[in-house]
Amino acid sequence: MTSVVFMGTPQFAVPILQALITSPDYDVQAVLTQPDRPRGRKHVMTASPVKELAVKNGIEVLQPAKLSGSPEMERVIDLHPDLMITAAYGQFLPTKMLQAANIAAINVHGSLLPKYRGGAPIQYAVMNGDTETGVTIMYMVKKMDAGDIIAQRSIPITKQDDTGTMFEKLSLLGRDLLMETLPALIEGTAPSIPQDETKVVFSPNISSAQERIDYTLPANRIDDLVRGLRPQPLGNMIIDGVRTKIIDVTPLPESTSLEPGKVVRIAKHALVIAGGDGTTYQINRLKPAGKGLMDITAYLNGNQDLQPGVQAITNE
Repeated sequence: MTSVVFMGTPQFAVPILQALITSPDYDVQAVLTQPDRPRGRKHVMTASPVKELAVKNGIEVLQPAKLSGSPEMERVIDLHPDLMITAAYGQFLPTKMLQAANIAAINVHGSLLPKYRGGAPIQYAVMNGDTETGVTIMYMVKKMDAGDIIAQRSIPITKQDDTGTMFEKLSLLGRDLLMETLPALIEGTAPSIPQDETKVVFSPNISSAQERIDYTLPANRIDDLVRGLRPQPLGNMIIDGVRTKIIDVTPLPESTSLEPGKVVRIAKHALVIAGGDGTTYQINRLKPAGKGLMDITAYLNGNQDLQPGVQAITNE
């Protein structure tokens, strides 16, 4: 039986860990995950989804706030697992630790490397309007997401997808690809394909500035950003003077001569806004600051000063 130390934190990693636990071919000796964090308005300390699964299965859990030089790192080195497998863990692995794997230290990454190295590859793929993304199984090196590629598989991104749906799809894709790839890796027959450094694209964690959606963009780009920032952290605009999170929009085929951000038309169940390049889009769901999530009908009932031609969306 092949021994494994697994490292992951969010729900993305759960199906991957579950497959390793369920398989009779692998012995998950320990799981590393990020420390418990306060969640919600009451700041209740909450375990990561990966920790919950590990505890449920009686697996040793290690949660160093900083991995390098920690007792938890030494514990993993002492285990000398055959494989170290990471999936959205959230920390760099020191070279000393990587070298402790008897066979290999590998990563399940949610993009088609070398495109979208970094912490938010799925978000950027949706935000940038990509028509496909995928999963890469790669050897781990000290440099971020720069190791040789073992295997890749792609799937389409539709206009109905958002970051949430793509996380779910890529998690399952990563699980299946990993389990198909491991036998060759263990046998020593897996490929090792260097990444093309001329094609590297980075995907750093989303900043608060990126959450503000540029209302002067064309409608389809606004839609990409809204979906890419959903379900978290959610994009926002200043609508009628209020910072408002935008949950869902629909680009429309009709054009307009109005400037971006102005109201094109209002109906009982529709608020149509001008985007860039003469495009238009309908806002379907939103969440003004200090209020709950609402559909556009409820919003319009409380904002009857919005009229066609009004500059509804501004910079501040």
